Amino acid sequence: QVQSAESGGGSVQAGGSLRLACSAPGRPHNGLTTSWFRQAQGKDREFVAGIRWSGGNTAYGQFVQGRFTISRDAATNTVYLQMNSLKPEDTAAYYCATGSNIQQYYSDYRRYASWGQGTQVTVSA
Repeated sequence: QVQSAESGGGSVQAGGSLRLACSAPGRPHNGLTTSWFRQAQGKDREFVAGIRWSGGNTAYGQFVQGRFTISRDAATNTVYLQMNSLKPEDTAAYYCATGSNIQQYYSDYRRYASWGQGTQVTVSA
């Protein structure tokens, strides 16, 4: 199964920005949704943001509070997560996932069939 592939993680100071990129598997068709999840050490997986390839509808986790923006580029099959005003509590491994028939259930990780290997984001105080 072709996996998604993330890039763009790294280390920044609090208040800084990072942009993550996710190369979606194959050529995403209109029925697909790509989302970002994160998992901090010792904590559960958490929904960050998701976007539908058709129409571009988006959803965000409550903790985002306007700091992050998800977008897609159909020409390159890439989904971006622009993260601004980063906080130490944003430190985690970030994963992108793609699935079909997600509907409004963006945060239900069980609905996503394709996952990337993850990229680490570390925010220092």
